Amino acid sequence: MARSTTSSTAAARAQPAPRRNALPGRLSPGMACDTAFRIIARRHLDAVLGQHDGTCRGDPEALHQIRIALTHLRTAIRFFSPMVDDARRPEVWTELKWLNSQLGMVRDLDVAIDRVIAESGGELDVIAELQHWDEKRAESHRLLARALQSARYRRLVEQTSGWIESGPWSTRRSKEAIRLRRCSLADHATAQLTEWETTLLKKARKLRKLDVEKRHKLRLLNKRLTYSVESLQDLFADESLTKQKAILRQLRKAQKSLGQLNDDARGQTLAASLNETVPEAGIRFLNRKREKELLRTASKAYRKLDKAKPFRSSDLAPDAEPED
Repeated sequence: MARSTTSSTAAARAQPAPRRNALPGRLSPGMACDTAFRIIARRHLDAVLGQHDGTCRGDPEALHQIRIALTHLRTAIRFFSPMVDDARRPEVWTELKWLNSQLGMVRDLDVAIDRVIAESGGELDVIAELQHWDEKRAESHRLLARALQSARYRRLVEQTSGWIESGPWSTRRSKEAIRLRRCSLADHATAQLTEWETTLLKKARKLRKLDVEKRHKLRLLNKRLTYSVESLQDLFADESLTKQKAILRQLRKAQKSLGQLNDDARGQTLAASLNETVPEAGIRFLNRKREKELLRTASKAYRKLDKAKPFRSSDLAPDAEPED
């Protein structure tokens, strides 16, 4: 009970900066990019805060959701670059990256433990192995809970929130800075989605030749595009919503396969730390047949995505006048 009270107290202290301006509840195609960025970033920062207590208590689902929200927030910052690339952005980014690393270790262990349990079949040696995994998870969670209740985390929330609301990016007076802030969301989103999709598909054509590290980078590009499309869901009308769902379906299929491949690689790394006590721990994460199947699924999804028509401005602004 004391543990829950502590985390709640920490969360109460980690409050977002006061919000000076009321924002629309939904995105719209003609909305200026500075307004759109604040709406999207606020949503995801609020989602991070909403999962704080559950993560501190050790709830695996809360941990999963806080990581998703944090990745959405980091993706939004990338999506609206260079508009938000000011003097404070590197500090904000460093702190968000720190938080992600704190969350990542425990999440990797949760995934690995689930894999071990799924393949255990009640075998006694596997049950013994699980004890070592659980001990490592408990230790990592203690460190995570401490980080989430720290002064550094509270500063992160306050500084990130303040930067979203009124960072230097929002007041720069150069013609280019003003142009970027005033650019319509539909125009910026179309250009950014097209650029990211082109980059993703170009790299995906070499998927089967990529090593673990490059495959991981491809997965991050996939996630970046997926989360951006999801964040822009307010903009899609009925006609383009079907297209959006079809594109997301292929992106998610590829992301799931690449995610499982990444989980296997992380599982092998984590298992290496158990080798002294459980010498065979890493073997369960080595499965060439599974690897080939996952690569095949991802490759098929990318081929279908490549055949789909790329996003157009009319997808995001269906009521706009047609271009000459």
